[in-house]
Amino acid sequence: MNRKRVVIFSGGDLYPQYINEIQPADFVIGADKGALFLIRHGIKPDLAVGDFDSISPQELKHVRAESGNIIECDPVDKDLSDTELAFEMAARQEPDFILLIGGTGTRMDHTLANVQMLNWALQHQIQCAIMDRNNYITLTGSTIEVLDRGFKYVSLLPMTPEVTGITLEGFQYPLEDATLKIGDSLGISNVLLGDRGRVSIASGLLLVIQSRD
Repeated sequence: MNRKRVVIFSGGDLYPQYINEIQPADFVIGADKGALFLIRHGIKPDLAVGDFDSISPQELKHVRAESGNIIECDPVDKDLSDTELAFEMAARQEPDFILLIGGTGTRMDHTLANVQMLNWALQHQIQCAIMDRNNYITLTGSTIEVLDRGFKYVSLLPMTPEVTGITLEGFQYPLEDATLKIGDSLGISNVLLGDRGRVSIASGLLLVIQSRD
């Protein structure tokens, strides 16, 4: 059975090849200038959301005209970031999986806030990943399958002060019932032995980051 997916294009680093990540049945959300990016590359977002303070008034008119629906909010009087608002709207679609593209970039505060949105998705029982040219980031509180997506390394970083019972299958450097605490480097730069591996934990939250230089 195919998963119901929502793909969010946010306002971080965006490149034309990301359009290829969209599948025909996906519900596509453009957050702020992510909506403009989609439209400029021939994709009509199902929903555009945000304060749109990073695009011009003329560009906003274009977004309004070319989006399936649009939700605009005041750039000052708002409680949620554009990406968080996009996640709230994504959850209403009751998806199995959310893919966030353009969630990383030069603003470290925005990048870290978006990484923390993985926990929000997990709490809503939705699988989620953040993807850019050099990274594919997921979060697990139990067991996750790691597929070979062309990234050289797989690193494990605690999202909670301590993660226990870490067991790896299909990796060059195996672990069994290991514990990682914030600041530990034991989980950095592992390598898949084949086309997939498995990461299991007993407690805590663990970031699984596939990356390349």
